[in-house]
Amino acid sequence: MNFGIDRLLADPTLRKPLEGKRVALLAHPASVTADLTHSLDALVASGLNVSAVFGPQHGVRGDLQDNMMESPDFTDPTYGMPVFSLYGEVRRPTGQSMNTFDVMLVDLQDVGCRIYTFVTTLLYVLEAAAMHGKSVWVLDRPNPAGRPVEGLTLRPGWESFVGAGPMPMRHGMTLGEMGHWFIRHFKLDVDYRVIAMEGWAPEAAGFGWPVDRPWINPSPNAANVNMARAYAGTVMLEGTNLSEARGTTRPLEMFGAPDLDARAIIAEMRRIAPHWLEGCTLRDVWFQPTFHKHVGQLCAGVFIHAEGAAYDHAAFRPWRLQTLAFKAIRSLHPGYDLWRDFPYEYVFDKLAIDVINGGPALREWVDDAGAEPGDLDALTIPDEQAWIEERRGHLLY
Repeated sequence: MNFGIDRLLADPTLRKPLEGKRVALLAHPASVTADLTHSLDALVASGLNVSAVFGPQHGVRGDLQDNMMESPDFTDPTYGMPVFSLYGEVRRPTGQSMNTFDVMLVDLQDVGCRIYTFVTTLLYVLEAAAMHGKSVWVLDRPNPAGRPVEGLTLRPGWESFVGAGPMPMRHGMTLGEMGHWFIRHFKLDVDYRVIAMEGWAPEAAGFGWPVDRPWINPSPNAANVNMARAYAGTVMLEGTNLSEARGTTRPLEMFGAPDLDARAIIAEMRRIAPHWLEGCTLRDVWFQPTFHKHVGQLCAGVFIHAEGAAYDHAAFRPWRLQTLAFKAIRSLHPGYDLWRDFPYEYVFDKLAIDVINGGPALREWVDDAGAEPGDLDALTIPDEQAWIEERRGHLLY
């Protein structure tokens, strides 16, 4: 199969409209071609006039580990063009940076989750392009989490940098498809084009990620496809006092804390809602973070294997699984200090777990001792079904 960047480079007719134009590239370390050449190098070599580069959260170089660590602007040392950070002094492209190009090529590997900030950056780019009369092309890439949809829809008034609009946590779309939805939903008047993939089959082997394509971290803690599959659940750990295993070699694939019993948590999860654990394997583990939460402390943890012979792509529900882990901890330790109170992605007046979920409903369900799994399903299933209908007209594959 071919990603959007590969098709653009291979077909002169696709590049024809870019002749004589100043071209900007929005990219990160996973913006590479089939032979693993970085897209910036490949586009310059193709003869296009690349006049500027933009970087999302974690930077063009992908060098910044944690959230809320800002990247500076700089000058590219190889080509001499300006590199503008969209996660530094600004989150939205400025008028100054928008004047450096005519067409922006967006070549970002996403992981298929609302909270992964590349989704919001795409919206901000589209809004700026509409304001300044610029064109935006998305060079489409696979959604490694595939087509399944899961989670509550972000509620009005809860928009943030990790919540661009009313979509569920796991949206099941590519960035190219999401751009079409943004334009319709927000009624944007912008020249938009998707260079679609060729041969992407989200229900084939890999369930979204082609097995013959190497995985490259789009952000420092997105280390593999297992992380991408689990992320729609494990990202919620950022709003808790549990470690999401930052500071280990497998972040956002497991969770834990020094004062927990991992086997007891797994057993309680199975007691409360065994049907929410289908499609994966849970394994109790020990880990010691070298930085971040519980640094230097031995943590009892649970590893989520969305891989191997036991993996069932259609059955696996990471958002419910992680929610169930919170519920199990609350059941075993009613007074546990679960929710982390700190500014999350520059939102200072709301609990981080609520910002992540686009509303308080998940936290309220976890904290309600009498709430049953069916109560959360009653809220969530209508949202999921509505999104499946909402996105239908925008799917390209």
